[in-house]
Order: sequence, then structure tokens, then C-alpha cells
Amino acid sequence: MVGRVKTGISGIDKMLYGGVPEKSQVLITGGPGAGKTMFSFEYLYRNAKMGNTGIFFAFEEDPDRVLENVKSAFTELTDIDDVVRDGKLVFDAETPIINALDASEIGHSSYEFGKVMTNIESKIRELNATRVVIDSISVFDIMIRDAALYRKYMLALITNLRRLGVTSLMTIEMESPDRDKLIFKPEYFIFDGIIALYQTGEETKRLLASEVLKIRGSRHSFVTTPYDITPSGFRVFAAEDITPY
Repeated sequence: MVGRVKTGISGIDKMLYGGVPEKSQVLITGGPGAGKTMFSFEYLYRNAKMGNTGIFFAFEEDPDRVLENVKSAFTELTDIDDVVRDGKLVFDAETPIINALDASEIGHSSYEFGKVMTNIESKIRELNATRVVIDSISVFDIMIRDAALYRKYMLALITNLRRLGVTSLMTIEMESPDRDKLIFKPEYFIFDGIIALYQTGEETKRLLASEVLKIRGSRHSFVTTPYDITPSGFRVFAAEDITPY
């Protein structure tokens, strides 16, 4: 029996019938402002409070800025600095050089991807981490313009993380924040799970909703569910009345 990893996020573990299967690699997709980074951070924070060491690999933003942003959003989580100081939640900056603009630079892309993957593996082993966030893998889509090669690299990333025994969340930008405009890219299907964060309505009155699109080999909710980002963290209004796990 595969164990379950609780996210600790209010409502999400109910939608996941107790959590994601251990060693799963789950994609968090959504448009700008949907809260992908904060959702992923909260996963690491809640797990750190459970005693599980996690690493937040920041690909697109300075880690200090990410930390300041989540502290500004989650003002009631007053012990974030303590959790970071204790080494249970570690930030790491990964900045691959993005200049692979055509097929002639595929060699450069391969080198950059290999270097990043080596750094990730080294950090996971060094800290004996079991929880990982990569924010965001959209950087690889920019760096690796060849579609077949990009899919191959994503599969290699997932396989390596699974081999390392970590349960990961990886964020990616969605082309449209609306559910009815969701496009499934080919690489989506190689992940063990997909959780989508949608935004609908007008800018002055946005409605936020989450949906578990896929969790491989596991039961999960099929209901699109409203959520809110509060000072104490995400609050997902799970539709099903499931016994807490």
C-alpha cells in the first residue's frame, strides 16, 4: 500500500481523500495571481510543522522575495521565520541561463538542464529532504524550444525526483486562467497529479476555484471547488463531506 502525504492545506486533503500518494510529482497549474507559489509554499510549511524537511527551489524569483511575499500574505503564520531558521524549510535559488532560442543551441539547453538537475539532487541528498517545490518549471519551456526534447527532460526530472523518494509540487503557468479555456499540454500527462487553480469573472470581482484534474492510482474529488487565500493560509471549500484523515 502506498502511503499518503498530507498537504496540510485546509480542504485540499479532503479533495485528495487524505493526501497525495507518497513519491508523487504533482503539477500545480494556474494563471498569474491564482496563488500557485503561495499554495506550494504552504505545502512545505505545513509539512515542516509535521517534521518533514522540504526545499523550495525558486527558478523565477529571488528566494528572499518569495519569503517576504508569503509572509505578507500569510500574516497569521507568525512562525515562518522560525521554521526556516530551524532548517525544516529551505529556500534554494536555481537560475538556468535561458538563451536556447533555436535548435543550434540544444547542446546548451541540455547542459543547463543537467546542471540544474544535479544541483537539485545534491541539495535533496544533503538535507535528506522528502518534500520539494519547484517554482516554476515554465522556465524550462522557455529554455527548451524543441517540444520532444522538452517532454523528454520533464520525464527525466519526474523520474529523478521519484527515485530520490520526494513528494513534489511543481508550478506552471496556465495559458488562460479560465476553466473553459484550459488546454492540456502533452507534458501534463507525464505527471502523477494535476491540481488547477482557476480565476473567473471580472478583475474587480474574481472568483477563485480549484480542481483536482488527476491523481494517478488514487481516488480524488471531481468537483470544482471555491477557495480563498486568507492570512492563515489557503482555505479550500471541499464539496464532499469526507471523514478527516
